[in-house]
Amino acid sequence: MPHTPLPRFGIMTAPSQVDYHDVLRVWREADTIPEIEHAWLFDHLMPIGGDPNGPTYEGWTLLSALAAQTRRLRLGLLVTSNRIRPPAMLAKIAATVDIVADGRLDFGIGAGSRPSHPLARREYEAHGLPFHDAAHAVGSLAEACTVIRRLWTEADPFDFDGTYHQLTGAFCNPKPVQRPHPPILVGGRSAAVLRVAAEHADLWNIPGGDIDDAARRSALLDRYCTEIGRDPASITRSIVLPVSYDQPSITREAIGRAIDAGFPHIVLGLPAPYPANVAQWVTDELITTPAQ
Repeated sequence: MPHTPLPRFGIMTAPSQVDYHDVLRVWREADTIPEIEHAWLFDHLMPIGGDPNGPTYEGWTLLSALAAQTRRLRLGLLVTSNRIRPPAMLAKIAATVDIVADGRLDFGIGAGSRPSHPLARREYEAHGLPFHDAAHAVGSLAEACTVIRRLWTEADPFDFDGTYHQLTGAFCNPKPVQRPHPPILVGGRSAAVLRVAAEHADLWNIPGGDIDDAARRSALLDRYCTEIGRDPASITRSIVLPVSYDQPSITREAIGRAIDAGFPHIVLGLPAPYPANVAQWVTDELITTPAQ
């Protein structure tokens, strides 16, 4: 029988419609609880839910601050929008965070927001960022993954003449702490993004509202891996599951179904406002209590 990895649980605190100190409180508490192994932010510049003019923190800046305030949690963004930062700049930012975190970064990246999501799209126009079509976004993502890995691993400057990115004398110093590089998590559900994940990802993440759909996408990723001669089992399957404070049994059932579907990397999305001692509640109600 194939080896089934033990589930690894984490939390996600969307840094929007909340205060910095609320997020910090939750991460500091989670850092003391061994059952919670990883913690995540998202990467939006404006709210995508709630008050459209409410607060939203820049993800990588906040992640660096939280890296300095924690000691054990693995941490990252679910997922960085490749549309927002040039890949060489992103490689430098991520290397810095991995150093601040003493080697705890999981590097999450995706193609960027769907064009059909108006609240997500407006942040690009508001910040003077171009918003290309999906084919451009996916092609740019594939090149970005190549560039970022090279910057983290190559000792000498290099030029890169891609379709979407051109670099001259590209070089990253200092390198990340982790060798050969921080794990790369590619997030997304489209077939085109799954092809990028098959080539570049150590982990693949999908939002988990529909676990049957997630399982079908995982099978498609298996196929794409096989087509390029990669062992599908070399990519850890990760899923984000929404947490219900009022009905934890619903979340426990979703956790059980996700694990059974081959997703051992579980990210529990915590809605704000965060209750007192929410990390301990998550551990007691969702991680150590099995579904009935």
